[in-house]
Amino acid sequence: MTNNDILRSVRYMLNLSDAKMVEIFALAECEVPQADIQAWLKKDDDAAFRPCPDVLMGYFLNGLIFFRRGKSEDAPAPSIERKMTNNIFMKKLRIAFDLKTTDIPEVLKRVNFTVSQAEVGAIFRKPDHKNYRECGDQILRNFLKGLAMIQRPKSEKPA
Repeated sequence: MTNNDILRSVRYMLNLSDAKMVEIFALAECEVPQADIQAWLKKDDDAAFRPCPDVLMGYFLNGLIFFRRGKSEDAPAPSIERKMTNNIFMKKLRIAFDLKTTDIPEVLKRVNFTVSQAEVGAIFRKPDHKNYRECGDQILRNFLKGLAMIQRPKSEKPA
């Protein structure tokens, strides 16, 4: 998945305005103009579309962690990755939404996507670990859909 796909998903999931997204970047000590965010949120075939750079996506995800969980003065800020991968997206989102590794299969079950606890554990391992597994787009996409279902539950229709 692209950085832009993740930005669009998180924005929808949390119902964030452009101004709130600027604030999230600022929490990670990164100033991003609202015009850049608007260009990143455009559809890929729009003339005003621009890809979101990996470094800025790293700042956004760190800002999201601070936005959702608060900033701890005791703990060091998470590192900013220069190259984003689906595994890093999963790790940062898991932290931001305060999920345990055991919660991930439950989130995926909401969208009828089954994954074993061992597969999830392999995604969160370090790349040089013998049981490390790359996170595919399908798992990440379904994880984002499941999170959206949790964060934005459908309201019941009035009787």
